[in-house]
Amino acid sequence: MRKETYKYLYGPVPSRRLGRSLGVDLVPFKTCTYDCVYCQLGRTTDKTLERKEYVTAEAILSELERKLAEADKPDYITLAGSGEPTLNCCIGKIIREIKGMTDIPVAVLTNGSLLWMEAVQEALLQADLVIPSLDAGDDLFFQCVNRPHAGIEFDRMAEGLATFTKRFKGEVWLEVLLLAGFTDATAEVKKIAAIANGLGVARIQLNTATRPPAEDFALALSSGQLLELKGLFHGHVDVISENVQTIAGDATSGQAGDADILALLNRRPCTVEGIASGLALHPNEVLKRVLMLRQRGSVKAVRKDNTLYYEGTRNGEIS
Repeated sequence: MRKETYKYLYGPVPSRRLGRSLGVDLVPFKTCTYDCVYCQLGRTTDKTLERKEYVTAEAILSELERKLAEADKPDYITLAGSGEPTLNCCIGKIIREIKGMTDIPVAVLTNGSLLWMEAVQEALLQADLVIPSLDAGDDLFFQCVNRPHAGIEFDRMAEGLATFTKRFKGEVWLEVLLLAGFTDATAEVKKIAAIANGLGVARIQLNTATRPPAEDFALALSSGQLLELKGLFHGHVDVISENVQTIAGDATSGQAGDADILALLNRRPCTVEGIASGLALHPNEVLKRVLMLRQRGSVKAVRKDNTLYYEGTRNGEIS
């Protein structure tokens, strides 16, 4: 029997926040409103504000229906992937149809840049969880860290975060990613905190550049630094850990193939343990397959802070 392959789905991904998260890719690779210096996928190749049907709702939902027929049930279905998912004008329809298809909660990972748009707000109101980002407290560092499209103003972006959070009936978890040499100074973090503390989000999650970034100068803060800065934020504040929980049960029960591994690594760098946790494979089996993919030129190894990650080269696909 031929194993199913997917063009727009990947994972489940071992998520630090969402457990085992089934990723859904709504836009082409690196189609985004930002060109963040810390992005794990590299530099943005199509920086745009154009919302259109980059991938049809029908194509996404057809793959998802087949995926959900498999025994492996993720903790979340997460709209994220290779760029900014709210650029797909069908995102509202996709969320609505997924909600009618399964009781698995739907999360949206967004940079938050388009939440000032009424159409984007309306589309995301149907989700269970929305995780937007706020990486700067003023326009200067917004331009330095996020390198946004020229049509996005810092104040409008921040106002969109506030407006959406007030309207949304589900939970909003705000991710704040801090970088050494940019936004690690207490004065700069206080600016971010002043905005974040006024939003009324369910959680604030402090993060840093733990995976290989787009730019070498995007440096991580230590966990100690993040813990010190945590006190500037109010409410439920998490310091995100890179540690991946090991999967429960039989680690050799997964049926993922090389195409599944490649689909994951083309969208986010992972360690061997991360791949094994997300795809329910034994780490020894993952290492064997990753080394074969590396020999074929489909995968490369990148070292970040003494941790070895593997990422896709996007040099062809595996059938």
